Amino acid sequence: MSLEKKETSSSSPLVSVVIPCRGFNAYLEESIAGVLNQKHQNLEILVLSDSPISPSFPRTKVIVAENQGPAEKRDLALEHSQGEFLAFIDDDAFPAFDWLDNALASFSDAQVGAVCGPGVTPPSDSIFQKASGWVFASWLGGGPFSFRFLPQERREVDDFPAMNFIVRRKSFEAVGGFNSSFWPGEDTKLCLDLTRKLEQKIIYDPRVLVFHHRRPLFYQHLEQAGRYGQQRGHFARVLPGNSRKLSYFIPSAFTLFLFMGLSLPAYSLVLSLYFFLLCLTVAWVYSQEKNLKISLLVMPGIFLTHVWYGFRFIQGFLFRGLGR
Repeated sequence: MSLEKKETSSSSPLVSVVIPCRGFNAYLEESIAGVLNQKHQNLEILVLSDSPISPSFPRTKVIVAENQGPAEKRDLALEHSQGEFLAFIDDDAFPAFDWLDNALASFSDAQVGAVCGPGVTPPSDSIFQKASGWVFASWLGGGPFSFRFLPQERREVDDFPAMNFIVRRKSFEAVGGFNSSFWPGEDTKLCLDLTRKLEQKIIYDPRVLVFHHRRPLFYQHLEQAGRYGQQRGHFARVLPGNSRKLSYFIPSAFTLFLFMGLSLPAYSLVLSLYFFLLCLTVAWVYSQEKNLKISLLVMPGIFLTHVWYGFRFIQGFLFRGLGR
């Protein structure tokens, strides 16, 4: 990451970068360093932590928010920040040098309420972390949402995770921030409010890039995927506006077919086609990564992710009472 800096312009807007965390860790230090090295230098950093943090960092304010979830911590930014824009990033992610500059360019359109971009797996991640990243970044593993993990064409979206999300302060205030009763998925509710209540646009720009460390295969990756599946199933029932999409139901349909479709004539044909697509995906990952072990790990990674996400989605869709 380049350490080059640009002179601060008096006309450039102040951006408040908001990082929720449990406490100090090496990834957080990397995240703060990446923000401090931004090309856009008119910024402040708010770290919302369960406990005090040492060492201290320039232009960084630590807010102790013990026993509060990520959404509740992010909402505290309204009380403790001064920025015209709020830039949310996870503590295990760090931004590219021109992250904020590229994001702010899209706000020249007054109808844009928020800007987001991909969270790419860092080159420094382990083999099992990189395999996890390719599970989500591949078309078979991530489906139509692979653009969240790999830069693709600029577009308008109606839902995006808060690991890389920049929003106008006025828009964030107008909708009351995140809905803190949801975690994960509080960002889904925010996006729905921005696009439906305020009728604003959310722009995905591949140049608004951060590097996001992955949960390694298999246990931690599946734990996270299952949590997302359960909450998405819940949202498909209670927030149909941006969650009741066919693509979210497909892993559940596949899981049910896998365990209940043994007597169907097409059972072997469907599984053979699925295995063929897995092989094509392995070949594609190898063409990108040039690492056979990572490529081969992606095969069971995608299969297990589909099954576990699908099962947990059904749980979330059928049972009430989900939240933080």
